[in-house]
Amino acid sequence: MIPSLAALPVLPMLSLLPVGAALGFFGGLFGIGGGIIAIPLLMMVFGMEQATAQGTALVMMVPNLLIAWWRYMRKDAGDLKGALGVALVATVMTGVFAHLAQRLNSAVMLLLFALFLLALGLNQIHRSRTTRETSQARITGRWLPLVGIVSGGSMGLLGIGGGLVATPLFTGLFGKGQRAAQSLALALVTPSAVMALYTYADHQRVDWPVGVALGVGGLATVASGVALAHRWPERTLQRAFGIMLIATAAVLVVKKATGL
Repeated sequence: MIPSLAALPVLPMLSLLPVGAALGFFGGLFGIGGGIIAIPLLMMVFGMEQATAQGTALVMMVPNLLIAWWRYMRKDAGDLKGALGVALVATVMTGVFAHLAQRLNSAVMLLLFALFLLALGLNQIHRSRTTRETSQARITGRWLPLVGIVSGGSMGLLGIGGGLVATPLFTGLFGKGQRAAQSLALALVTPSAVMALYTYADHQRVDWPVGVALGVGGLATVASGVALAHRWPERTLQRAFGIMLIATAAVLVVKKATGL
């Protein structure tokens, strides 16, 4: 296990910048903020416990989400009132589930995290093989706060996943267009991530030096990942994302089973 880098000199901290840059690039490529990749990395390479890895990854994710939200809102504010309502529900649920996460056994959290990744991966691969027509609303907008409950719970319990859960719900159940769904998801996830980070930090489950170093590196490469994502065919991107999620879940399960 690598010791906390808070007590180490500047050079080891600088060595984390390329790692953060790689996480930022793939986070931009897959539109995930880098958390899904960062958490297993922090566990397997840095020897962090699940909760600490999630809290540390949030340090990297929050500034990326804030910048993405700000830029998106400058181009298309969308339904700001509805977004703020869902964000409020999501933020409250994030706080509740983040407190719950501190009481769970690390093995249980790892299993939940792996199952979460597996489900998302299978869903992405399935979506890459089907052709969807323009979505029509299946339920009315008054049920939008339910998305905040599900997404906020995911962010609080797992430290990631709010946007990954919210965007398909907005498009599939509420008939939102992709741009509108992404705008709502960013409005939902950004304050939820801040709440999750506050709660994890309050329970001393954040390695700030590591998180800040990764965040600085990531900010420099997120845009490049997003640019590549726009050049790839959508189905190729969805399939690659699904494979990445499933592979990550498998690695975590094997690591836990073998004790490596």
